[in-house]
Amino acid sequence: MDLVTQQGLSPYSAPLWWRLIATALSFALFGIGGVLLRVLVFPVLGLLPGDAATQRYRARGVISWVFRAFVQFMFRSGVLTYEVEGADRLGRPGQLVLANHPSLIDVVVLIAFIRDANCVVKQSLWDNPCMRGPIRAAQYISNSGSMDMLDEAAGALHAGQTLVIFPEGTRTTPGQPPEFHRGAAAIALRGARIVTPVAISVTPTTLTKAEPWYRIPSRRFHIRLRVGEDIDPQLFSAQGAAPIASRKLNEFLHRHFIKELAVDERFTAGNQTPDH
Repeated sequence: MDLVTQQGLSPYSAPLWWRLIATALSFALFGIGGVLLRVLVFPVLGLLPGDAATQRYRARGVISWVFRAFVQFMFRSGVLTYEVEGADRLGRPGQLVLANHPSLIDVVVLIAFIRDANCVVKQSLWDNPCMRGPIRAAQYISNSGSMDMLDEAAGALHAGQTLVIFPEGTRTTPGQPPEFHRGAAAIALRGARIVTPVAISVTPTTLTKAEPWYRIPSRRFHIRLRVGEDIDPQLFSAQGAAPIASRKLNEFLHRHFIKELAVDERFTAGNQTPDH
């Protein structure tokens, strides 16, 4: 199993005032970067030879590279440390990657480690001036909640794409267990060759739902991604009609994440120091 880790390797322990500045700079860079990709980078990529699939592959590769560079900037500036366990098992054909969603930054870290990922994103982001360029160039799927969305997601998996979904649909409320919508399970049963859960923990909690970016924690935060064992969706398809199979798979996933996140909490409690 591949282990990518940057825990404890930050060049210095940044004081609170500096991390506030670095966090503000990170948000500014993210927004400016999205605009530059839309205005400068993707139009140039569009001039290169290749069919629609090739253009999409290039766009997703650029996004993954930019996200990796962004995470490295936040790491080098002392805002965060990160750890990704099992990164080598991400990005396989027809793979549905399901993850919990504790923080705004977890999406960036996850896609940074998948070279060619499709993703179901919130409808509101399609009109965001900083995000709409990358989203449309990468041909991500809008989370409209319609049957067309389910068909489009299943079709992407049938075509051999890797698809990332956050089944909660929004960030987890701190202190509460994740609540999964059944749509992700329905997509898995319709088109996934394998389902791979990714348990994400952020310690201390930050960038949570309804939390402003400037409310930074007392120490730099550590984000940990653990890629779980593959799940065969056909095992659930054989248990009954589609609604029953979807419910059973959703319940299985919910239990899995509750268990894995409890492991992360014990791991954090046993390894906690004043700063990572």
